[in-house]
Amino acid sequence: MAAVIQVGERGFYPADPARQAFETALAVTRLGFASTVLAPADAAPARGCEEAGVAWRPLALRSVADLPAMRELARQTRQGGPFVVHAHGPVAHAVALGAAALGGRFRLVVTRATTFPVPLLLRPALRTRRVSRVVATCMAVRRTLLEAGVEPARVAVVLPGVDLERLDPRRTRPALARKELGVPPAARLLVQVGTRDWQGWRELLQALPTIRAACPEAHLLLLGHDSARHRRWIRTLAGEIGVGEALTISALRDDIADVLAASEMVVDASWAGNDIPRALADAMALGKAVIATATGGSPELVEDGVTGLLVPPRDPATLAAAVVRLFHEVELSRALAAAARSRITAGFTMEHRAAQLATLYTEAVAGA
Repeated sequence: MAAVIQVGERGFYPADPARQAFETALAVTRLGFASTVLAPADAAPARGCEEAGVAWRPLALRSVADLPAMRELARQTRQGGPFVVHAHGPVAHAVALGAAALGGRFRLVVTRATTFPVPLLLRPALRTRRVSRVVATCMAVRRTLLEAGVEPARVAVVLPGVDLERLDPRRTRPALARKELGVPPAARLLVQVGTRDWQGWRELLQALPTIRAACPEAHLLLLGHDSARHRRWIRTLAGEIGVGEALTISALRDDIADVLAASEMVVDASWAGNDIPRALADAMALGKAVIATATGGSPELVEDGVTGLLVPPRDPATLAAAVVRLFHEVELSRALAAAARSRITAGFTMEHRAAQLATLYTEAVAGA
């Protein structure tokens, strides 16, 4: 059985390559694969690796041209094996290719988790024969890879997996999260995660006055905005449209499960680039109602009217109507939330993901 080295640079939820590397290592270790995580020393999962008994070694992964990291990965894979290196981010991908060129002996698996078109300069790095498999996190991502000229046989769709133990509603502390964030206990809380414009926070903010007119208790939490200057700017925008008192903006927090559990519903209003929205999957695992835009990988996760609601992208009026509908139709919201958790347990767990990756790793080593 192959030894698997999971490599991921530091990032931020929901797209954190280092955390994806750790979660994958933990899951495949349970299937009998010897796994090691290589990630920067200051990456969030480092402590988690030690607590879970997963081997972890620091690797700086400073940039796509990090020659010392390339040399170190090559050194670790020249003897022994067989090795599979699974790169979980663009820096890890580039460093792994460099390590292979420097004499590292391993099969390379690369994850791609965005539906943005593959840049022309990146396409050779995905089409090269040094890459045994490219993991697409949904069918929408797979289509972008095929459009970039990656051989269909080398693209495998492996859906993201959530940790149901960590996302057990009985283990969360929603009241504490609300208190720490300053959200009133009686507020009907909406949560949106993501700081990039294309993640749709601006459209949700634009929808908030209409939502508040129909449901005065509505309160919006925008999570993941780490820049204080950016938070001040958003508060100014909120004040200009009269919803400043109904908005909380927070940097990313470690207690993401508690924060999502504190919400009444979670929204992903992305209009570009998204694969399977991690925050939505986590919220669904917690039994929360969700609303997503019908773009990217979201329709592969959310079935409209069954496990959540889908709305057109960049349409604040329709988005507001969907939020108001779930606030007013409580039984519908509860039914969607229950179906959402069932959807996650049926096909989006780490166990499902690990089983697919185990097959993929075995095929890569066999040269299939």
